[in-house]
Amino acid sequence: MKKTPARFRRNPGPTRGFFITFEGIEGSGKSTQCRSLAAWLRNQGYQVLETREPGGTRLAEQLRACLLDRTEEPVTPWTEALIVLAARSQHVDQVIRPALEMGAIVLCDRFLDSTLAYQGYGRGLDLRLLARMSEMAAGKLSPDLTFLFDVPVAIGLRRRHHNQLQINRIDAESLQFHERVRRGFRALVRRHPRRIRLIDADRLPDVISKDVERLVGERLTRRRLARAR
Repeated sequence: MKKTPARFRRNPGPTRGFFITFEGIEGSGKSTQCRSLAAWLRNQGYQVLETREPGGTRLAEQLRACLLDRTEEPVTPWTEALIVLAARSQHVDQVIRPALEMGAIVLCDRFLDSTLAYQGYGRGLDLRLLARMSEMAAGKLSPDLTFLFDVPVAIGLRRRHHNQLQINRIDAESLQFHERVRRGFRALVRRHPRRIRLIDADRLPDVISKDVERLVGERLTRRRLARAR
């Protein structure tokens, strides 16, 4: 987890309040692409904050551990959802919103779409209720741009095991669960085509990074031109 800067220099430029989220199933490569874009943006001279969900603050990271640690005690779907939403409320209030107000580009590894995909489509919770509760937890904050890194479930899970990453409680779910999550993400793209950009993640990371950089560069340019009118 990146340490949250205590203060950002106020920036009156075109990127003020720009919020980008990275979504995808396990092993989709979204975290790698988040780090890559952050480095590229900093090289362009932008102020960037990298963060993640669940997490981003000390309390939210503790909640993340409760969510992901493997335990013999069953975790109900609503318990899971409420942990995610509690962490989000803390994260938005303490980290994301202050950074946006001070002019940073905020890059967040997972946000509201993951809640709908995992706890909604994956666990079967009511999507409308979950969306309303997520909106409340985030104080109605929504991303300006979202990247969904799409890859077949079998490939994503194989990547997780091949990279010798720690297998958490969500990773260990059934193949059917992960397939429902993937279908959920793709359904969200159809619902929000202007905000969510679908990225083929079954390619070399450098090739994907170039696509992401191009799309972000285009959005920032349009934003700058709109502000200049």
